[in-house]
Amino acid sequence: MAAESVGAFLTRAAAALSAAGFDEPRRRARRLVCGILGCSPTALLGHPERELEPTEADRLRRALGRMMAGEPISRVLGRREFWGLSFALSADTLDPRPESETLVEAVLARLGDRGAAHRFLDLGTGTGCLLLALLSECPAALGFGVDIALGAVVTARRNAAALGLAERARFLVGDWAAAVSGRFAAIVANPPYIATGELAGLPMEVARHDPRRALDGGEDGLAPYRIIARQAPALLLPDGVLAVETGGAPAAAAAIIAAQGLVIDAIARDLTGIERCVLAHRRLAGRGATAPPNQKHLGMRRRPV
Repeated sequence: MAAESVGAFLTRAAAALSAAGFDEPRRRARRLVCGILGCSPTALLGHPERELEPTEADRLRRALGRMMAGEPISRVLGRREFWGLSFALSADTLDPRPESETLVEAVLARLGDRGAAHRFLDLGTGTGCLLLALLSECPAALGFGVDIALGAVVTARRNAAALGLAERARFLVGDWAAAVSGRFAAIVANPPYIATGELAGLPMEVARHDPRRALDGGEDGLAPYRIIARQAPALLLPDGVLAVETGGAPAAAAAIIAAQGLVIDAIARDLTGIERCVLAHRRLAGRGATAPPNQKHLGMRRRPV
């Protein structure tokens, strides 16, 4: 039996994805082939006649089967791009979403001097994407990432090493900031914010493949915000910022944060206009709030490519 060419497999995969109802099947098939074979789209399109080795053909068939079964392509490939960086995923990590870049951009806008020796803290770090994105933009900064899952910490450490940021990033297993001390220029978090009763209604690709612990925010979806809001005031520098991603209840999360004495600066919107990130700072003696919850907003702009 003759070996199948790369181009033939690409055509067959696109047809299968199309028949299964996937949108942009050709683009998805091309991304799958490039990811599995480790080649660029240019190389793929320039040499469609290249015959697949038996091991390559087997890997591609298995990967296509996983996609057809509803597994996200990022999970199939084991990687996700975030802030222009490539992050390895694992069973213990959330799959980073593009909308979470809103948080990174909002923090960078607040920092001012990116060349200063800032200290960052990332609570529920997962892949480490938030912390490592910030460190990639701030060459003199140091950062600490905390996650309750050992597997996530191991994955974050590997990502830091792969990105050349291991010397400035430390990852540890912990329950939020319970074991953390010191003061930070920014504390960031993308905590679980799905109410327990709503988990069953999540899309299949989320419910089946993202770890439940990274999704379940307790009975009302706000339990992690209560913990983070209690811990953050003692850990922020006087001019530091707390930035937390939110789901469908940013005003409720902001109210929880404000109840712990923090001042709500803004609720940042993502590129689709959805309120995505609550920003707050410590209340300083003699100063009041700069804006009450849900009244001041930041619109995020797409990063230059």
